[in-house]
Amino acid sequence: MNVEGQFVMKRIILTGGGTAGHVTPNIALIPRLKELGYDIHYIGSYTGIEKGLIEEMGIPYHPIATGKLRRYFDVKNFSDPIRVVKGFEESKQLMKSLSPNIIFSKGGFVSVPVVLAASHRKLPVIIHESDMTPGLANKIALPHATRICCNFPETAELFPEGKAIVTGTPIRKELYSGNSKNAFKYCGFSENRPTILVIGGSTGSAEVNSAVWGITDTLIKNFNVIHICGKDKTNDKMNGKPGYVQYEYVKDELPDMFALADIVISRAGANAICELLALKKPNILIPLSREASRGDQILNAESFEKQGYSKVIMSEDLNGNVLLTAINEVIEKSEKYIKAMEKAGEQDAVTMITGLIEEAVNNATRNSSFINV
Repeated sequence: MNVEGQFVMKRIILTGGGTAGHVTPNIALIPRLKELGYDIHYIGSYTGIEKGLIEEMGIPYHPIATGKLRRYFDVKNFSDPIRVVKGFEESKQLMKSLSPNIIFSKGGFVSVPVVLAASHRKLPVIIHESDMTPGLANKIALPHATRICCNFPETAELFPEGKAIVTGTPIRKELYSGNSKNAFKYCGFSENRPTILVIGGSTGSAEVNSAVWGITDTLIKNFNVIHICGKDKTNDKMNGKPGYVQYEYVKDELPDMFALADIVISRAGANAICELLALKKPNILIPLSREASRGDQILNAESFEKQGYSKVIMSEDLNGNVLLTAINEVIEKSEKYIKAMEKAGEQDAVTMITGLIEEAVNNATRNSSFINV
């Protein structure tokens, strides 16, 4: 309400992209932000996965130039900084034209120029760091953050006292409402058997796919298998096997598939594993190797294994026999994994994070009023 008692809509800019893990937590916040009266805008890249996901929701989408900031040699290191500078200038223009009250950043390199532009205009910024240790994009953005939301207590301890808070990851409500019968019918299964769901991350994983295909004939003797392979990563030779189905990508049917799954095989991206924890799904995590990443998935997986939530197979140890042994072990001890996850309790990240957003907006408004007086 303004001083005349008329309603004034608050405006928030969400940002984050590059992988689904940098977008889906933002998507989980949108329904609650709408309830709180926010006009929601999204800043992302021109071609990233975030563009299609956000535009499908009818949220105004503003693309900017973006470049990856690398800590290793690449020819693009000469051109990408120019794109980052361009993205910063575009972000400044958007801050001016949209006049947001606050920015919420889920990370990824597209978020860096957005956060810097918001800081330039002295706007409050809340950042969410999913992994145990912050990536380079969030490291650059952190000094400009009003508050930092984390998944792990170990992460919060890395920042100044009072600035970071353990919120967990926002989980999309629809994930909780899956119907196993719908998934059984959608997949065309004919026998009622335990179901394995394989997800190799938002773009899929060639090495996980290969390990699964190597033991598919053995698995379908006792299990139904749902295999989400990633874009252009399906295998025509596997079509028609009874008890096995493969998809490049699944969106609307995913909650039903989770409901049907007795065990999930997954990469160890922070958002993915938090969804498994929230749904109490026994799981096998196969983190990206240090050669293929900065090692964040390894730390995530080790934390979950230590707490009894997951069985972990390191990427360099992965083969069909190792995976088959792990599947049998997790199925046999599934109740133990479920009980461990139940002890973690429920954490309503959506409510916690939107509460922090409201607090930051109210503080900024109050401080602005004092200045104007």
